[in-house]
Amino acid sequence: MQTMSEQHEGWRPFTVPNLISLVRLGCVPLFLWLLFSKEDRWGAALLLGALGASDWVDGYIARRFNQISELGKILDPTADRIMLLVGVFAIWVDGSVPGWIALLALIREGLVAVIAVVLAAVGARKIEVTWWGKTGTFLLMFAFPFFLAGESDVVVASLFAIGAWVCVLVGLPIHYWSAFGYVPAARDALIEGRAGRSDRAAG
Repeated sequence: MQTMSEQHEGWRPFTVPNLISLVRLGCVPLFLWLLFSKEDRWGAALLLGALGASDWVDGYIARRFNQISELGKILDPTADRIMLLVGVFAIWVDGSVPGWIALLALIREGLVAVIAVVLAAVGARKIEVTWWGKTGTFLLMFAFPFFLAGESDVVVASLFAIGAWVCVLVGLPIHYWSAFGYVPAARDALIEGRAGRSDRAAG
């Protein structure tokens, strides 16, 4: 059994990766301001793309400098999900992405978010994000900024449009495949979570 000190150390809220995740979340309103108030598709696309790339940066720092934390395991995918949901919906409203692509991405993210909340409410342990899940999210984090840049007035807009289709046609199937892969993991998490509660109650 972990001591209170070990549990606190595992939580570790004050780490660089957690700070990066908080900054990413804080930049979401700035993205919306650039897109809708300033009507700057190029600026909004650059910001969203940078936020997507920073997901790799905080993961690298966490592993390289031993700053992995329990809070980070929750905060990082939460930041990913919020950024993707808000970004996709905003770009859809803007008209820079085909509706069926945005709808498929939103349905997948919405379902996963709801299931995660339900599992937590019934006592399941936390499910670790898989490589497929991170890969699908990473590709979509670039697909949608590329769609936005493809509708901007930059000279190379057509190249961004091509890149958007490449990323989404690869990333969207991976994104759904990873969601199905969480089904057995969710079942195991529920069983283990309930078993752990029973053990604590018995102890």
